[in-house]
This record gives sequence, C-alpha cells and structure tokens, in this order.
Amino acid sequence: MDVLDLARLQFAVTGSLHFLFVALTLGLAPLVAIMNTRYVRTGNPEHERMTRFWGQIYVTNYALGIVTGLVMEFQFGMSWSGLSHYAGDVFGAPLAIETLVAFFLESTFLGLWIFGWHRLPKRLHLACIWLVTLTAYASAFWIMVANSFLQNPAGATVQGDRLALTDFGALLGNPTLVMALPHVLSAGLLTAGCVVMGASAYQLFRRTAERAFFTTSLRIGVVTAFVGGFLTVGFGYAQFGFVETAQPDKWSANTLAGIGLGSMQTIGETLQLITFLLLACVKWLPRWRWAQPVLMLLTPLPFIALVLGWIAREEGRQPWLIYGKLTVADALTPGLTAGQIMLSFLAFVGVLGMLAVVDYLLIARLIRRGPALIALGEQPVLTLSASRL
Repeated sequence: MDVLDLARLQFAVTGSLHFLFVALTLGLAPLVAIMNTRYVRTGNPEHERMTRFWGQIYVTNYALGIVTGLVMEFQFGMSWSGLSHYAGDVFGAPLAIETLVAFFLESTFLGLWIFGWHRLPKRLHLACIWLVTLTAYASAFWIMVANSFLQNPAGATVQGDRLALTDFGALLGNPTLVMALPHVLSAGLLTAGCVVMGASAYQLFRRTAERAFFTTSLRIGVVTAFVGGFLTVGFGYAQFGFVETAQPDKWSANTLAGIGLGSMQTIGETLQLITFLLLACVKWLPRWRWAQPVLMLLTPLPFIALVLGWIAREEGRQPWLIYGKLTVADALTPGLTAGQIMLSFLAFVGVLGMLAVVDYLLIARLIRRGPALIALGEQPVLTLSASRL
C-alpha cells in the first residue's frame, strides 16, 4: 500500500471502532434515563436496581469510548493537515462546538449523575441523566453537521485558497444531514435494544435467580430494538433522495459503498422483521428457552450494520474528502512516509483494538455477574463516628 491508502485505512479502522462505542452510548442513554424516571415516579427499588445495572454498563462503554474519540482527533492533525488548511474554518467550527459545549456538558452532567446517587435530591439527580441524554444527542448533531459538510459543502464558498463559512444556517440545514442524523440516533436505539435483549436472554438461559429482573429487561430490549429498527430503516430510505441529489453516483452497485449499503439494508430489514415477530410474542418470550440462544446471536448484527453503513457513507464520495472541493490526496499531510503511517497505524489500531476488547470483556463480566453486586449508586456505608451521632 502507498501512503495515501495506509492513511485512509488507518482512519477507516479507527473511525469504525469509535463509532461502535458511540452508537451503544447513544442508545443506552435514553433507556437508562427512562428506567431512572420509572424509579423516581414509583419509588420501586427494582426500578432503581435496573437503572443502576444498565447504567453501569452505559458508564463503562462511555468511559472507554472517550479515549477512542481522542485518537480520532489526533489523526486530523497528523495525517490530514490539508483538510485543516483548506476547510478548517468551516469543518472545525461544529467540531469545536461539539467539544467545548456538548461534550463538556455531557461529561459534567454524567459525573453529577454517577456521584450524585443518595446525595442529590431524586428529581435533580434524574434531571442529570436526562441532560446527559440531551447533550449526547447534541454532540451527535454537531458531529453529523461536520460529516455532512464533507458530503455536501453547504454554506461555504472559496475565498483564495481556502473555504470560508458564509451561511451558518445552510451548514445546519444541509440536506445530507436532515435524515442522516435521526438514522444514526435510531441505529443507536436498535443497537442498545439488541444488547439489552441478548444480555437478558443470556441470563435467562442460565436459569438466573434474577428471573423477574431479566424478564422485564428482555421485554424492554425487544420493544427498544423494534422501535429502533423501524425508525432506522425508515430514515435510512428517507435520506436516499437527499444524498443522491448531492452525490448522484454515490451508491453504484458494484462499488464498495454499494456493497456496504446493500449488506446494511439486508441486516436492517431482517432485524426489523425479527423484532416485529418478537414484539408480537413478547409476553411469552422470556419463558421460551429455545428462543434465548437466537436472541443472543442477534446481538452483534447491529454492530456489523453500523460498520457497513459507515463504509457506505464514507467510501461513496471517493476520491473526494470534501465532495467536489478537496480530494483525499490533496488533504493528506505533505511529507508523510509509509513507515510513519504504518507506525502510527499499528499504534492507534493496537490501542483502539485493546480498548474495544477491554470494553466488551468488562460489559460481558458485568452481565455475567448480574445485578447482585452493582458498584454504581451503591448506598454509602456510614462511618463509625457518624453512626454514633
């Protein structure tokens, strides 16, 4: 491979790995918020346990996902300085807003939620997790604004040898953003639903002592996966017209983008059909032991579809990095050697691969352990001196 191909492969692999963390985070956040709301409204301790258990999995995935995002940021400066020079004033604006506003607020509210158990008033504590969800969605919005600009450079004009932002409203109303954002958010719900469904099926198959807990969780997972799948497929098809107007040849059947799109559609439509059938029998599903291994096998399918969708969206605009304005070759940092790219490729992919493995091993461990021992939200132990007061 030459330098350009290595740099592209590096970004593709690291971007795909990071996207898997992001999608699960976007899907689990509203689920945990809804569980927390049920607890605050009813005071039922079982709802509290459910919030803490699935919240612990959410926090684990979020924490490791942060590091993968930092690796992505490094690559813009190291490998793609041509992009920063030519369009940094436009492309960098939504990324800066995402980092300085959405991400910092999300992290702050999440910290308050994690450490606010039994310290903050219940309703204020509940507000924190809903604010986490809203800021997570805001973060996704700004990232998709930046990505949609690469697909269709709306709101910018050429001034000298650079692009300048001339219409912020056009940037935010980019046609390639309108349906793509809800498509991504819905895919997150589908992913989270399948994870909750598969994890609950695993515990039920093991004949867990927490049968009532995972029966409820399984039903929540099925409903979430159905809603997410229905919306994902719907918004996926809805964006075709917008994308094909901006990039008429994006998804030719014999290209990598076309193959990725077709494979993603097959998985999405299959999951939509299966979750519809599961929804119809959700009342009896937890008792059907034969069905539980099938539910476990469904868990990785949304993750595969996510990577295929990423490939279809990004590969389809090649050889352009900014469609019609800047090629990938021109965006590459001058003077890079194959050895330098290979070294950073091995380092980045090694770190991200390790984090992905650690993430899923930790989540698997938490699922196997079940809700008997949950560190998140544990009632603080009174000290001896405090107990004497």
